[in-house]
Amino acid sequence: MPPSFMRAALVFASIAITVGAPPLHAQDLAPRAYTITPRGSNAFTLANAYNDGPLQLEGASPIEDATARLNAPSLTYYRAFSLFGRSANVIAGVAYGVGDFEGSLFGERQSTHRSGLFDSVARVSVNLVGGPAMSLPEMRTWQQKTLLGFSLKVTAPTGQYDPTKLINLGTNRWAFKPELGLSRRWGNWLLDAYGGVWLYTENPEFFSRNDYFPGVQAQTRDPVLVVETHLSYDFRPRLWVSLDANFWRGGTLTVNGVESSATLQENSHVGMTASFPVTRHQSVKLSYAWGAYIRFGGDFQVLSVAWQYSWISGASMPSTARASSHSSSRQE
Repeated sequence: MPPSFMRAALVFASIAITVGAPPLHAQDLAPRAYTITPRGSNAFTLANAYNDGPLQLEGASPIEDATARLNAPSLTYYRAFSLFGRSANVIAGVAYGVGDFEGSLFGERQSTHRSGLFDSVARVSVNLVGGPAMSLPEMRTWQQKTLLGFSLKVTAPTGQYDPTKLINLGTNRWAFKPELGLSRRWGNWLLDAYGGVWLYTENPEFFSRNDYFPGVQAQTRDPVLVVETHLSYDFRPRLWVSLDANFWRGGTLTVNGVESSATLQENSHVGMTASFPVTRHQSVKLSYAWGAYIRFGGDFQVLSVAWQYSWISGASMPSTARASSHSSSRQE
């Protein structure tokens, strides 16, 4: 395979990872991800995230003027429970992607279209400090101060993947993200800060069995360190706004032992989120984010809309007073 084509392959693979990542990935902006909800809280969230913008490739390949547009509807389910007396929850989600990718390769304009499932996502979170498992009546008299939580997010290789193609919506490998989250409230103000790392298994069939490479290639990706912070304000229960920012670094790609240092990501997004109550059981969340600093990857504007229906199992009257502010709709 020519070196220039290998560089292009690595860049396109990075694009696929950057753009074709499911919601709740490295670029997430997820305020109130460690908020406590009553035992038995449930929520379904139907969301859509639209990504649009140029791709910053830093001269790493002959690809020029690259752009991407990706629409990603998703469905997630949230459940809160008690784990050794501490508040805990689990989230599971699936997303579908429809995207168009364009760029000039050696002066010739190229484009491709992809549609299909993203890799599925699950996340388990448990409070370590400040948040015992509580019933709905107990939570009505509880006031948050400082919370410290731990979560583990997992993406499974269930998405659309064809090893003969460079750009896929699935990644054909597992990913794991352990994370610590701190949340501190002062009256109507809430400050969140998270820190975690994405860890990846090997993709054993990267761009293989085609006219360019009839054999099998293995691709690995370095860990990605992620930090995230949010400052939000409650106007009244379930009506709040948030200023959001994150930074992630890492993810250098290696194919068959050949590393491309140009694929190192060192990026940041900033944005805003607003949550609105609709009925006692329903709420709507709107968010908008853009690239504050993009060294390599997608410099996207991201607009997302989420509708959530919440209830509490066993309660005489369903309530979303707290459940609507949890993280089941991370669009991250």
